[in-house]
Amino acid sequence: MKTGGQLIVDCLEANGVERVFSVPGESYLAVLDALHDSNIRNIVCRQEGGAAMMADCEGRLTGRPGICFVTRGPGATNASPGIHIAMQDSTPMILFIGQVASHAREREAFQEVDYRAFFGPIAKWATEIDDAARIPEILTRAFSVATSGRPGPVVISLPEDMLTSIVEAPAPRPYTPVETRPGAAEMEELAAFLKTAKRPFVILGGSRWNETAVADFQKAAEAWSLPVGCSFRRQMLFDHLHPCYAGDVGIGPSPTLADAVRQADLLLLVGGRFSEMPSSDYTLMKSPYPEQKLVHVHADADELGRVYRPTLAINASAAAFAEAFAALPAGGSPWSAETKRLHEAYLDWSTPPQTGPGDVQMGPIMAYLETVLPEDAIITNGAGNYATWVHRFHRFRRFATQGAPTSGSMGYGTPGAVAAKALFPERQVIAFAGDGCFGMNGQEFATAVQYGLPIIVIVVNNGIYGTIRMHQEREYPGRVSGTSIRNPDFAALARAYGGHGETVEKTADFAAAFERARASGMPAIIEIKLDPEAITPARTLSDIRERR
Repeated sequence: MKTGGQLIVDCLEANGVERVFSVPGESYLAVLDALHDSNIRNIVCRQEGGAAMMADCEGRLTGRPGICFVTRGPGATNASPGIHIAMQDSTPMILFIGQVASHAREREAFQEVDYRAFFGPIAKWATEIDDAARIPEILTRAFSVATSGRPGPVVISLPEDMLTSIVEAPAPRPYTPVETRPGAAEMEELAAFLKTAKRPFVILGGSRWNETAVADFQKAAEAWSLPVGCSFRRQMLFDHLHPCYAGDVGIGPSPTLADAVRQADLLLLVGGRFSEMPSSDYTLMKSPYPEQKLVHVHADADELGRVYRPTLAINASAAAFAEAFAALPAGGSPWSAETKRLHEAYLDWSTPPQTGPGDVQMGPIMAYLETVLPEDAIITNGAGNYATWVHRFHRFRRFATQGAPTSGSMGYGTPGAVAAKALFPERQVIAFAGDGCFGMNGQEFATAVQYGLPIIVIVVNNGIYGTIRMHQEREYPGRVSGTSIRNPDFAALARAYGGHGETVEKTADFAAAFERARASGMPAIIEIKLDPEAITPARTLSDIRERR
């Protein structure tokens, strides 16, 4: 006989959960009490949005559901950005929400929300547990739903009285992972397509990858000498210094890379959906009928033919497909010279500029970081023009080194870094954030301090919401409205939280500031005071305003 709260924690333990991210609330005190006697680490966060993003980052880096607990009403709605990210990014995640007691349901009780209705459109599954005896059943299903097919977030509402009720239930068992594998006929057809192709191109994306799958696909690409691009913010899926790597098929891809995708006679899309951002608003590959012969590999049959009609649809997870592809005997590669050309073009494109407006240039800073960061360093970031410096100029080498939302959500970098460092304490973790981006969840720096997680947050401060200002100057030149920010002293803020703070006002000062931050052994913020004119690597705000 156990309480509902104890059964929840037992189920998490049975499924190998090692940590949860939470903001406490009186609506799930029974779970908090059960966690007191558990080996599961409860990382207590400052705001539910940050907690949910931490859970997303754990799911993103491991393929196992990240777990988050929040309280009812505003606690749940604060967590909704993390659910939206996990849904759009196909990340396995489970959000538990304390709910009002059953007798008060549908009376608009204190902080009551209908979570099925609220989260239904943005979660893979949203449900409520009415009977504590069913907790093992529903949690087994939750882990399965979150990880199978196209992974995504599951939201489970927990009525307060259900958690304190005492019931008899079966001992929890771990869920059974569901795999989808390519058939022999599909692999034979793919081989036939490759043997007749003249300009093939591969785009990797989505989730359900792991370190072995990345190595398998690299082996296959090498055997066929295939040019490989990574979809927006999926760059950790292929070694950027491998001779087959052609670049980031993301926002503003290099013209050479974009032309290679458009002119391909065979596109192999593995794991991803190739949505609006990587497809350059559905222009690199047209919907519904691509001009290229399309082979689409996806673990969820509902995604095959949803936006693009494939010539060959392969219903398989990225990991299972990579294994099968690596075992496929390679044919000739008449396009190998083109693969070499595309890789050289990528190396040129990803070499940062050394000059720019103002006293601080991001190009030399990125070049310096490339010389000092280890291959397994984890980079996290949210959204903003500052992220261009990471996506274009950092050369990712390994799996599980990138934490960034393909949904384009701001505020992700700092909480993502906290989760990454909790997962991999032995690895260097760097968060990039704009001043606006940091302001949204920067308080999770306090979480890093509380748990002794020495992340380094690089705050690129230009005093504006940069991406919106860029669009504003293009569409309404000279009419600035709603895009200016007055910021605190970020280095002083770091020290106030109990961390290490640095301010960089000249390019030459960054290296020493970074080394001091790293040597401090504490969570650190390095504030870079960037001229707002340096809005992109190639164009200034004035250029954009004048060229409308």
